[in-house]
Amino acid sequence: MNTAAAVDAWPPHEVAAMARAIDLAELGLGTTSPNPIVGCVIVDAAGVVVGEGFHRRAGEPHAEAIAIADADGRARGATAFVSLEPCRHAGRTPPCTEALIDAGIARVVFAVHDPSPDAAGGAAVLTAAGIVVQRGLLEAKAVRSNAAWLHRVRTGRPFVTWKYAATLDGRVAAADGTSRWITGEAARLDVHLLRSRSDAIVVGTGTALADDPRLDVRLPGGTAARPLRVVVGHRQLPATARVLDDSAPTLLLDEHDPVAVLKQLTERDIVSVLLEGGPKLAGAFVAAGLVDRVVAYLAPALLGAGLPALGEAGIETISGALRLQVDAIDLVGDDVRVVATPTRED
Repeated sequence: MNTAAAVDAWPPHEVAAMARAIDLAELGLGTTSPNPIVGCVIVDAAGVVVGEGFHRRAGEPHAEAIAIADADGRARGATAFVSLEPCRHAGRTPPCTEALIDAGIARVVFAVHDPSPDAAGGAAVLTAAGIVVQRGLLEAKAVRSNAAWLHRVRTGRPFVTWKYAATLDGRVAAADGTSRWITGEAARLDVHLLRSRSDAIVVGTGTALADDPRLDVRLPGGTAARPLRVVVGHRQLPATARVLDDSAPTLLLDEHDPVAVLKQLTERDIVSVLLEGGPKLAGAFVAAGLVDRVVAYLAPALLGAGLPALGEAGIETISGALRLQVDAIDLVGDDVRVVATPTRED
């Protein structure tokens, strides 16, 4: 197996094919758990795309099998660009390596090595069958898109994204407790997209009682995504609470310890968690070292008083601050979205 060279050493059409495979993979965010997201693009010897596919949900055909079927007999002698190393094990579906070999694929280029003990090793199987295998094209991009699943495999726990909306001076609610709406409609729509790509949404009973959120996904055109709504804490919710309606499943946990919460979600095959709780719950997760990504929506407004975005997090000095690496800054309507990753080591 050859290790891929720098991106600029690859033909542009091959870079485009892998980028397309990664984009296709992301269409499975929120629906494939506990499986990874995977996309596949098949390109013939003339550089023409003849097949595409992505993994939609666990138990259904994998990306490679869908792309091969889409190629309709034109896969023989072609190159398959796959966002994740093809799997070699038989689970609810046949091994992807077998499908690629049987289809007559001549070359496989994949972005990211599969670290899971059961599925890893696909590259070796393909190489033994005489297929040319290369890895690493657009690896960083593929790692970012599959971050939650890769994290779950390596650490054994779900990937936690803490999302919050605040004013520029860091307030998530005014002094009188009002918080709707800090950000604009575009940012709120973006949050629904974020929800649709998550397996579970977690809040505390304080947030559930104060804001009465529905915590479901509402996107234009509708969506099949129905992430698990999780409410943690010891306070009782009224039967009329909107989080208890039938728009999505709900789990009530009579505890608030982040480690215990994630343990229970792990047992339910949850891979990605969107933490939408208030300052207290966010502080508990930060203090426990269990926030893996931060998505902040900052409104061009000032309050001067009110609830801060983050509560007590066990940080007492500036030297103890949880430092973040900024991954992206974007304007969403009139608001600014900042995506950042803690720089601490796991």
